Amino acid sequence: MQDGKPDLQGYWSNSSQTPLVRPKELGEKGFLTEEEAADVEQGWRDRYNIASAPADPERAPPTDGNADLGYNSFWWDPRTDAIQLDGQYRTSIIVDPPNGQIPYLSGERQRNDLRSIWRDRPGVEAFDAPELRPLAERCLLTFGSGSGPPMLPILYNSNYQIVQTQDYVMILVEMVHDARIIPLDKNNHATDFEKWMGDSVAYWEGDTLVVKTRDFHPQQSFRGSSEELLITERFSLQDDDKIKYAFTLQDPLSYTQPWTGEIAMNRKPAGEVMYEYACHEGNYAFPGILGGARRQEQEQASL
Repeated sequence: MQDGKPDLQGYWSNSSQTPLVRPKELGEKGFLTEEEAADVEQGWRDRYNIASAPADPERAPPTDGNADLGYNSFWWDPRTDAIQLDGQYRTSIIVDPPNGQIPYLSGERQRNDLRSIWRDRPGVEAFDAPELRPLAERCLLTFGSGSGPPMLPILYNSNYQIVQTQDYVMILVEMVHDARIIPLDKNNHATDFEKWMGDSVAYWEGDTLVVKTRDFHPQQSFRGSSEELLITERFSLQDDDKIKYAFTLQDPLSYTQPWTGEIAMNRKPAGEVMYEYACHEGNYAFPGILGGARRQEQEQASL
């Protein structure tokens, strides 16, 4: 305990293969038996072992035009564990609605975010300007909502450091080196202040740390969410080595109802630390992507 409150400080990982959205064939089956979880986890390990085999340097180039996989899974975090909370193995991160699906308006991912609005303008192509590219590609935030909120497991570097004082909670995200500095003041939302990872305030509700976030930077969105997005996170210390991290998203322009997910954050082994993630250091991909698009335009114009 710290100042009468649970001490959340330390290094944590939410690494897991459990998907955000439940596979539809599982319906409302929210949990796996211990035997089922062991079988699923072994399947994940087997696929990683196959995918991490050395690539043949003499292999022919791909014929389908797909050159996205620039490296094999040797570089990935195996993250072969299923999320385990309250003694149960989860089939999805989403726990409400019971079917484990995101309750999108019209039944499909919305396009309320600014980048989608830009891309939907007549004559605008995906590679016309830097602002049209994903935030991770621009090294502004990590991919897959690893920076959060909500903070979700990603391909690798799903690590976090929490520092806690009487007045603030700081969450340092290893991927792209993002830092969330959150005041412990539930009334701090008096003014609108849009920023990356949103404008967050926190307060204690018993032994649970509650964080409410709104006013996201206009270019940041969670799967097409709108400027109305409000995210409530709950950090509950289950034991010395596990935090139950729950989050609820509300957005009347994107979802038919609020929806909730839960993730286990497990303490990193003693002695393990986080390292700086220098996203732009030696990163030639972004200028290459835009430069390649300009070259294609020139070639098309010369036809």
